Amino acid sequence: MSALTLGSLFDGIGGFPLAAVRAGIVPVWASEIEAFPIAVTKHHFPQMLHVGDITALDGAHLPPVDIICGGQPLPGLSVAGARAGLSGARSGLFMEQIRIIKEMRTADERRGRTALAVRPRWAVWENVPGAFSSGTPKGEDFRLVLEEFVRLKSDTLHVPGPHPWSWRPAGQILLGDDFSLAWRVLDAQYWPGTPQRRRRIYLVADLAGPAAPQILFEQESLPGHPAQGGGTGEGPAAPAGSGADGPGGTGRP
Repeated sequence: MSALTLGSLFDGIGGFPLAAVRAGIVPVWASEIEAFPIAVTKHHFPQMLHVGDITALDGAHLPPVDIICGGQPLPGLSVAGARAGLSGARSGLFMEQIRIIKEMRTADERRGRTALAVRPRWAVWENVPGAFSSGTPKGEDFRLVLEEFVRLKSDTLHVPGPHPWSWRPAGQILLGDDFSLAWRVLDAQYWPGTPQRRRRIYLVADLAGPAAPQILFEQESLPGHPAQGGGTGEGPAAPAGSGADGPGGTGRP
């Protein structure tokens, strides 16, 4: 079996490519516009293609990859920022990630690929926990993120919001056996070599199967001791619910 391949959007200094290499995944290309981060990743990943500004990319013409990762710039979603949410000029770049995934999958289908063979099969989104509370009404931005990923499967589906509750730090959405999505808040302080507290939402979407909760929630697949973080906001080690209108999908307790 050939190695899985990865494309990294909003690449920065190559955090996703580094994680990919350590997991036996091949980073094929990265999108970044700042000169210094590009220089860093060119040094560490000399074979990785740099494709430039995300707004100028066409997913149909990028080298197809199995996984597309990304986390748009954070200020609009951070509790320390202006809280412009997904409507902010930089945070709104999230929709470019969705667009590129759609374009690549459509192009692969036109090449005759079907079902599990359509690329990318997996998508990963990373951002600050402030996404759970940004937007109007409160938490609307994260609802929109979930809905856009779900609509990669069907553009008629709707994901309800958590109101009057808040989003849970972990949850899942399952659509039969050919789409799954899971999210979880993890804290870097519980991983070796990263002593500082750094909490982030990680969302995994399996665009053709049920594997997203397995990827994100199985303890034996994770390094460190994330279970220690119960008091610091990490999600549970098991999915919170199932279905777009179930406890995991809406954040209801």
